Formats: sequence, C-alpha cells, structure tokens
Amino acid sequence: MFYNFFQTCKAKGLNITLSEWLTLQEALDKGLVGSNLTQFYYVARMILVKSETDFDKFDMAFEECFKGVKTENEVTAQMLRWLDKSDMVELAHEEARQHLNQMETGDTKIDKEDVEEKFKQRLKDQDSEHNGGSFWIGTMGKTSFGNTGGNVGGVRVGGKTGYQSAFAVIGARKYKDFRDDRVLDNRQFQMAFRRLRQFSTKLDIPKTELDINATVDKTCNNGGYLQIVMDKPRKNAVKLLLLFDSGGTMIPYSSLMNDLFQAVNKSNHFKDVKCYYFHNCIYSKLYKTPECENGEWVDTEWMFRNLDSDYKVIIVGDAAMAPEELYSTTGNYRGPNGGLSGYDWLLLMKSHYKKIIWMNPKMAPGHAPWREAETAIKAMLPMYKLTVKGLNEGMIKLMSNK
Repeated sequence: MFYNFFQTCKAKGLNITLSEWLTLQEALDKGLVGSNLTQFYYVARMILVKSETDFDKFDMAFEECFKGVKTENEVTAQMLRWLDKSDMVELAHEEARQHLNQMETGDTKIDKEDVEEKFKQRLKDQDSEHNGGSFWIGTMGKTSFGNTGGNVGGVRVGGKTGYQSAFAVIGARKYKDFRDDRVLDNRQFQMAFRRLRQFSTKLDIPKTELDINATVDKTCNNGGYLQIVMDKPRKNAVKLLLLFDSGGTMIPYSSLMNDLFQAVNKSNHFKDVKCYYFHNCIYSKLYKTPECENGEWVDTEWMFRNLDSDYKVIIVGDAAMAPEELYSTTGNYRGPNGGLSGYDWLLLMKSHYKKIIWMNPKMAPGHAPWREAETAIKAMLPMYKLTVKGLNEGMIKLMSNK
C-alpha cells in the first residue's frame, strides 16, 4: 500500500525524491505515527510536500490510497447525503443567526478533545438522518456536529462554511485554491500585475526614498553605527498593451477574459494601459471592442507608430486556428490582411516590441503537431499557460533584462 501511495503521489505531480521517501520510512520505523492514520497524514505531508501549492495534490493522492482504511472519524457517503441541505441554506442560516444572537459566548469554553471524542461516538451510534436538535450529527440545529446549524465551535461535516467557527472540517478539499496550476481569477490577475509593477524601471530622479535593506546592510557592515542609504522612488513607469483573442473557440473563456480586463482596469500600477481585440490572429486591423465588428478598429501600423517599443505586450488567445489563417495572405476571413499573413504580422509585433508574451488558456504541453498554429507561435514568442504559475512566469519574462 505504501509503495502504491508513493506512485500515486508521483502521478498527481508531486516531486518526491528517494531521500524524502526514505525519511518517511525512517519516521515510520521509529514509531512517530503509531497506528494513527491522521498522524501519518501530517507526518507524510510535512516530509513529502515542499510547497502549499502541492497540498491539494497530496490530499487527492492520500484520499485515493487510503479511502478504504477504516478510521474513527470516517464519514460515510450515506451520512454526507443526510447532511446535504443545499436547498435550505438560507432558511438554516437565518435560524442560526437568531440562535447565535441569543447566546452569550463570551464565557463559553469549548473543550476540543471532548467534542472530538463525542463525534467519534456519534459516528459509531448514529443510524439515521437528523435535522434540528442538539445531539446527533445533523443540520439546522444546535448540535456540535454537522452543518448549517447555530453552534459555535464543533466539527463541520459537509455543507458550506457559515460562521467559520468550526475547529475541524470533514470532507473538504481545503487547499484546492492553493494550486499553481488552477485557472486564474480576478484576484490572481491583480496580484500578478502588482508583481509586474514591483519590477518597474526606476526613472532618473533624485534619491529621496529610504532604502531599508541597503540601510540595514550598511549599518551592519559599519559596526552597528547607523548609515542611511537613500534610493530613487519607484514610479508607475510600466506601459502595458493587452491584445485579446475574442469569439469562436475563445467563447468558453469569456468570463476569464472579463476577469483579466477588470483586473487591469482596477489596477493603478501602470503608467498607461491599452487594450485591443483580434480574432484568431493579429492582422492589419485591431478591434476596439470584443465584438470585433468591421469598422470598429484601428490600424495595426497606427499602433506601431503611436505605442512605442517600451510597452510590455501580453497577447491572450488559444492559438486554435487553421494553418491558413496563420500563413496565408488571405487567411483573415473577417477583415483585411493588409498584404501580409498573420505569421508576418506577429513577426512585426516581435520586432517592434522589446517585451512580448503570449498567454494561452488551453496550451498543449510541449510541441503539439496536431496544433500546428500553436506550435509555430510557440517557436516565435514566449508562450505560457493561463494559470497562476504561468502568469507569474510570464511577468518575470516581461521584466527580465534578456
């Protein structure tokens, strides 16, 4: 079983070395986990997982390998069905609020060990569904076990968090939002753009800002005598050009594109931001709106003349186009090509702008011959998958000196 656990962890994407696995075996040999599966979970995670971004992968591997092992805290599928009251959440929360308003919790002490012991006993004894009440594992009551109730503290089983007072949660993937391969949301976009701002170029202005790190270093090297170091203040010097693929195969990603657009508009980290749209590939015209309607456009050459080479360029698209749309001078079936193929226009983009990347929401791994256009663009421009990890890598690339 433990060898299978090792293989499953590797299959889920965990980078586990032989040394780390032997360290876990040594911990088992020394009896550090006893016969407690929960203790084994925490010891194994501590030894094998290097980053919180991998917690969810570890949890999935652990569940897959040990889901058949009986434990004192095992919650059956039948009980989870009993506790599923998603259609009554609002009513339950209202009743819970009324109950909590009546409670004087200031002097209430919750004995965590006592609650956990009672929970184990309820799991052994309970044989039916319970809603309301204050004893069994159930919903909408005052019991310490279940969900959508009015009890402060306890063990939440299933359901969604209401007052976030439970000290234990059973049956939840707590770390899925920590993964660096998850699809982005508005918050991650904003954090990535903040990172881009942190690397912004410092202008040729007087040194009027305290450099804390340099001051500490200088003071330490100066035998503890304070030596102040000043630096140039960081200004909003980054200019950003966003080009969105819109329509067709990008329709499933409309919500994601909207999050990205909103994150940029809410950000104050840039000196200037410009957004334009295209369909499948960049040609002689760029559209002003995501509808990509004829006439609602600017010339791509106008963009070259008016948006200088200092703009950081992020192209967002799935590169899912027919080869002729990329290579033919008549491949643009929605508008003019301007006498050049899409491939030639992309070469002009690359030659004009110093820093340019392509973000792809469904990028195939490695070289994908079945996605000819994507493979060709990858060879021309740095391409990253539109995930947390990919966007961070893209930001680093945009701000690098190479």
